[in-house]
Amino acid sequence: MTLFWLFDERHASVLGTSTLTRYAKKPWQSAFRTALKIPELSARMGENPERKAIRKAAGEEEWWTADDCHYAIAASNAEGGRSMSNKRVIADEFGKQYNYDAYGAAYYSMDAFEDAQYWGLTTPDPKGVPYNDLRGAALAFMESGVGDPSLGLFEWSAPVDADPTDLQALAMANPTLGRPGGKSPERLLNEARAAVAKGGELLRTFKTEILCIQAELLDPAIDPDAWKNCKDVGTLDSVRAKLAACVDLTPDGKHATLAVAAVLADGRVRVETVHEWAGPDAASQMERDLPGWVEKLKPKVVGWFPAGPAAAVAAKLADRRKEGVTGWPPRGVTVAEIRGETTAVCMGFAKEVTARTLAHSGQDMLDAQVGGTEKLRRGDGWVFTRSDDRPADAVYATAGAVHLARTLPAAVGKPRLIVAP
Repeated sequence: MTLFWLFDERHASVLGTSTLTRYAKKPWQSAFRTALKIPELSARMGENPERKAIRKAAGEEEWWTADDCHYAIAASNAEGGRSMSNKRVIADEFGKQYNYDAYGAAYYSMDAFEDAQYWGLTTPDPKGVPYNDLRGAALAFMESGVGDPSLGLFEWSAPVDADPTDLQALAMANPTLGRPGGKSPERLLNEARAAVAKGGELLRTFKTEILCIQAELLDPAIDPDAWKNCKDVGTLDSVRAKLAACVDLTPDGKHATLAVAAVLADGRVRVETVHEWAGPDAASQMERDLPGWVEKLKPKVVGWFPAGPAAAVAAKLADRRKEGVTGWPPRGVTVAEIRGETTAVCMGFAKEVTARTLAHSGQDMLDAQVGGTEKLRRGDGWVFTRSDDRPADAVYATAGAVHLARTLPAAVGKPRLIVAP
C-alpha cells in the first residue's frame, strides 16, 4: 500500500508507526528495497537512491521519491506524527495502543487533507482503547446505519461462539491456512485441541491470536465455557425449605439484584435471580420492596455485603432487633452480614462453576454479568471487580446466596418428628 500511495497516487507524506520504532522500520526498509528492485520505481527515485533518497539516522528515518513523496516512521506514542502533515498513516499493532495518545498524535496529523486515510493493522487486544472504540463504532454503523460512513472494518475472524477445533472457523481467521507460508490444517488443529484441553488463559490467548475473537476480559473471574456447561433449566420448588437469599448493589446505586440458592438432592447448588431494580433510585426501590420479597420467598437466611456498595442501605438491611428496631427481618429469617469471607465467596463460586456443582437456568441478565466480571487480585486471592461500566451486583448476590446455602445447617429443611400426647 505504501508503494502505491507514493508512486501511483503520489501523496507527499506517508507515516508508518508501531509500538517501537524498530518494528516500524522493518516494513519501511522492505518497501524501500522493493522499490529499488523494480526498474520503473527505482527510476523515479533519482540518481543513486541508496545514498541520496534515504535517511537512516535514529529518529530521522525517512526515504523519498523524485516527486518529493516521503515515507517516514515513528514509534506509537504521544509524539509520533505530531508537527507533521501526513496524507496517509499506517499504524501497525494498532490494538497495542492502550490510550489515545499515539492515535491522537498520528490521526490528527492528517487534518490538512480532506481525503487522508488512517490504516490500523492489528490482532485483537482487550486493552486497546482506540481499536476497541473504533471497531465498536464500525459494527454499530453496520447494524444501525448511524455513525461515520467513512470508517471501514476489514476483519478476518471466526464467529465469537466458534468451536476452536472447527477447521472452517480456523480458516475464516487464517486466510493463509494450508497455503505456502501459512500453517497446515494439522498444526492448527493440534494447537486448538491443546488449548481446549488446557482451557483458561491458554484458550483465551488462542482465541485472540489465532481465531481473532475479541476477548472482552483480561482475567475472567468465571470460566465462560464452564458457566455454559452448568446450564440446566429447572426450578427451586423442591428445595424451598432450604432457600438462602442475598442482595447486592452497583457502586453507582443504579442497579440492585436479589438472588437465591439452595442445595439440591444431588449435591449441586441451584441459583436464580428473582428480582432486579434499575434506575437512579434502585437502592431506594430495593429498600422498599425487599421485605415483601423476603416475606414471599421465606428464605432461611438473607445475606448482604456491608463492606460493598450495599453499605449505602445498611440501615434497612442490618438486623437491629437487639437495638429494639422491629419489622425487619421477618420472623424465622436470619440476616447474615458477609464481611471477611468475601474472597472465599467469590473464589468458591468460581470453583462451583468449574467443578459443575452449580446449576442455573440461563437468565439473560445474570449470564451477561457473569460474562463481564473479572478478577480483582488481593494478595493470593481475588474478588469480583466492581465498576459502573460492567455491573457485578447479580454475580455478587448469586455468589453470596451460594455461600449461605452451602453453610446452612444440614438439618434445615428436613422433616421433624414431633411426639405429642
